[in-house]
Amino acid sequence: MTRGITVPTLAFLQTAPGGGGGGSLTPLLFQFGLIFLIFYFLIIRPQQKQRKTHDEALRNLKRGDRVVTTGGIIADVIHIKETVKDGKPQTSMEDEVTIKSAESRLIVERGRIAKILTSAAPATT
Repeated sequence: MTRGITVPTLAFLQTAPGGGGGGSLTPLLFQFGLIFLIFYFLIIRPQQKQRKTHDEALRNLKRGDRVVTTGGIIADVIHIKETVKDGKPQTSMEDEVTIKSAESRLIVERGRIAKILTSAAPATT
């Protein structure tokens, strides 16, 4: 009595990777590309937009704005010392911002401000 290979085992061997015809990497690369696109449009791109709007708000920071620092201090901006490059003031995230919270005055970097709560009202004439 000889033992032969059963039909289900033969079907498995025919569909197993590397068991005959060489497989293609195209579907795998397509899946990875699709996953990357999903991550880009759902995570990376919105973070870039949010970062850009936050940086723009910090660049437009002015005296009288109420801000929250990354340390959680809520204060009012009383002075901004901009860096000077080539004789012209230039806004950067390393500018010194003097803030006042209660009776204390602190100097923080512009980039260390987490959010702007209220903007100072524009002067009316």
